[in-house]
Amino acid sequence: MSVEMHAQQQGLTTQLTHGPSGTSIRTVPPKDNGGDASSFSPTDLVAAALASCAVTTMVLIAKRENIPLGDPKARVVKAMTGSGPRRIAELTLHIDMPAGVKPEHRARLEEIARGCPVARSLHPDVRLPITFGYPQ
Repeated sequence: MSVEMHAQQQGLTTQLTHGPSGTSIRTVPPKDNGGDASSFSPTDLVAAALASCAVTTMVLIAKRENIPLGDPKARVVKAMTGSGPRRIAELTLHIDMPAGVKPEHRARLEEIARGCPVARSLHPDVRLPITFGYPQ
């Protein structure tokens, strides 16, 4: 399956449009790279995509496999390299699991999140520590 998207540059702002839906978002470079940080940077979108992909994939597979899950929440921290060409060095993802996830389902759900399409698409040099929190 292929999806067409469009990018239009205006100064340091890039307007991105999703072809099928027409939804738009914009990116702006971070302050440390000459921008004003008024929106997501392109590498911020990569981090956000990882978080979105991990929780979405868990929900889809849980539904398909009849695993009661609810609505997980995620937060991701992006770290860039300190020297040389800029690139993402690490994406630290933490997923807060909803109450009621049975212990026998945890390993399967964690495997699903770690193997989401975005995680599998990232360069192996990008560190991806992923942790999960379960309510007591």
